[in-house]
Amino acid sequence: MTEDPGELTRILKGGDAQRGELLPLVYGELKGIAANRMRGERGEHTLQATALVHEAWMRLAGNESIEWRDRRHFYGAAAEAMRRVLIDHARKARSEKRGGDLERVTLGAPEAASDFDAAELIALDEALDRLESEDARAATVVRLRFFAGLTMPEVALSMEVSERSAHREWAFARARLFELLEDS
Repeated sequence: MTEDPGELTRILKGGDAQRGELLPLVYGELKGIAANRMRGERGEHTLQATALVHEAWMRLAGNESIEWRDRRHFYGAAAEAMRRVLIDHARKARSEKRGGDLERVTLGAPEAASDFDAAELIALDEALDRLESEDARAATVVRLRFFAGLTMPEVALSMEVSERSAHREWAFARARLFELLEDS
């Protein structure tokens, strides 16, 4: 993370009076997280990294009741907001009204392979909610790794645990999510 942690914490604890200073300080980092997350999406995805940051920011900034404890709390909330934006986008894409159940046919060159599948993303969201109810720390690791695109050292720093503990949580979370996705 590239911002000054002390400055960010000062602004986060400063309340409403200092919220105007927050976006310029974290925008670059949020955009990097969003760009990293969007790399795994299909090429013709209608949501781009900038739009993802803006949508997530609107959700974060629109909730004035949140009092940020620290940078970990803020980036966790940002990762969750980005996750929610992507889930909502996937649900819209699949809705009957928009023809989401219709098979898309490309004329010409075949479409490039993509990692994004709306049904899989929705299933992952449901499995992640279940994991959250079973083990909140494991779910936090998944959000930070998958949705915020953090490295394991960044996850450990964000969660204030050792890298080894973060790796254990990540291994458990992946295994449990696999089980949950297999059951669905």
